[in-house]
Amino acid sequence: MSYGGLVKLQSILLSEILGVKEVKVTNVDKGINVIKKMLNGKKLLLVLDDVNQLDQLNKLVGRSDWFGSGSRIVLTTRDKHLLIAHQVNLIYEVEKLDHYESLKLFASWNSFSRNGHLKDEYAKLANNVVDYADGLPLALMVLGSHLCGRSIDQWKYALDGYRRVPNREIQEILKISYNALEDAVKEVFLDIAFFYKGLGEDYVIQMLEG
Repeated sequence: MSYGGLVKLQSILLSEILGVKEVKVTNVDKGINVIKKMLNGKKLLLVLDDVNQLDQLNKLVGRSDWFGSGSRIVLTTRDKHLLIAHQVNLIYEVEKLDHYESLKLFASWNSFSRNGHLKDEYAKLANNVVDYADGLPLALMVLGSHLCGRSIDQWKYALDGYRRVPNREIQEILKISYNALEDAVKEVFLDIAFFYKGLGEDYVIQMLEG
């Protein structure tokens, strides 16, 4: 995110909390001073979603003494190291959905479901969709909305297309997760994807450790 983006976010943060139409912030450093001055002593519940740079945390929420006692700052990010670097008090790692949970979420986004369960003729294909999404909630919602209301033949055609050329929205979701990895982990990921796909886990671990 550019500094221009941070200035805009600082302005939105102040406007929403103070309940005014617009708080003009001319630069990032001034924005920090205004946040500390205007919000000091206020008890807040603040949520920052999809943080991907440490600078965003430093310039928007800074330290705990920027706000009043009892304030709670909730951050979501794919990069755990940002939270560690910012000395976040409590870190909760969200697990991927299991197969049953994935099916339930996918079905809830599909018009062929009844009380969270898909009709028999769609159930088998739904399992293939869930395997493809690999427990990622956003991917399941994208696929569910994309396949909603389509025929069996259209489902089969779409799934075949996903395997050959992944859906652009799914690609963007996976790309964000990949970009959050450290460089060394990215290299391992690419090695597995290109050279070790389909091989046994123990064999791959031995090769990578070597």
